[in-house]
Amino acid sequence: MLDEARCWEAVLARDSELDGRFVYAVRSTGVYCRPSCPARRPGRNQVSFYAAPEVAEQHGFRACRRCQPNDGSEDAGLRLARQVCQQLDRLRDEAPTLASLGAALGVSPYHLQRTFKRVVGITPRQYAAARRLERLKYALRDGDAVAGALYDAGFSSSSRLYETAAADMGMTPGRYRRGGQAMRIHYTVVPCARGRLLVGATARGICAVSLGDDDAELARALREEYPAAEIERDDRSLTGLVTPIVRHLAGELPTLDLPTDVQATAFQRRVWDALKAIPYGETRTYGQVASALGCPTAARAVARACATNPVAVVVPCHRVIRSDGGLGGYRWGIERKASMLRDEQH
Repeated sequence: MLDEARCWEAVLARDSELDGRFVYAVRSTGVYCRPSCPARRPGRNQVSFYAAPEVAEQHGFRACRRCQPNDGSEDAGLRLARQVCQQLDRLRDEAPTLASLGAALGVSPYHLQRTFKRVVGITPRQYAAARRLERLKYALRDGDAVAGALYDAGFSSSSRLYETAAADMGMTPGRYRRGGQAMRIHYTVVPCARGRLLVGATARGICAVSLGDDDAELARALREEYPAAEIERDDRSLTGLVTPIVRHLAGELPTLDLPTDVQATAFQRRVWDALKAIPYGETRTYGQVASALGCPTAARAVARACATNPVAVVVPCHRVIRSDGGLGGYRWGIERKASMLRDEQH
């Protein structure tokens, strides 16, 4: 039996996580759709729910041409996004325009941009930049000289490379090549309402926030994250960063606004900014966050961005849950996530 109230909530939220679990049919149009279909939402009294496309068709409904709910293969949007990625990877030394990409794939530039961003979560230009940076990192990790690596990766000049490195790598290419060598991180571990709290920071801002039960284990994880960095415990100078987090976890400070120094892709940054916007005491589903970003099919990518968040609490990934009401995962323990949400809601 389908829970029609939950199904209707998923339809209103265009929750792609439930695509394939059920379809909804509209009596006034005779059409059935996926929960994530971008079509205008009908009135509730016009909607019925079915566990599978075949059941909807047995009741006289036909498949929506827009979301193609009876097509179990890769949908048109995903297929186009995959083709764009392949084109950009093939033209790694060039900077194709939307017009040239559209012409090569037989679609308009506007449709290409909109579809790609909906499916992938970033624009083709941002994807190309991320792939270029990824190629650079691989080359540097393999020991290539910076000068050769930058041109092999597709950067047109060293000045453009260093601009990108400052924003996206958190360090210079030379330092990255040495595994973070000469990077200085100070950290401290203090008691908090959720056990033990580790906060690590560079001169630019917080680079690590971890929760646990054992100081040595938290420190070991930090050193594994930055194996070549100079890491030193400092229980005095980080007070201004640590105290607000401790107060926040105790329910005394609902809002945090602290500087961070973390590496992230363009999509991760968009997700983390969206998480910071979730009000204290409220939650969102992965699908709702994806829809708020204009990418309703990117719920799984949102979940990955939450899982890779290096600054817990400061970026409140614990406020994102599954569409069925389940808590989902949490790097610092599902019990902590449950208690944090319960205390915030109270």
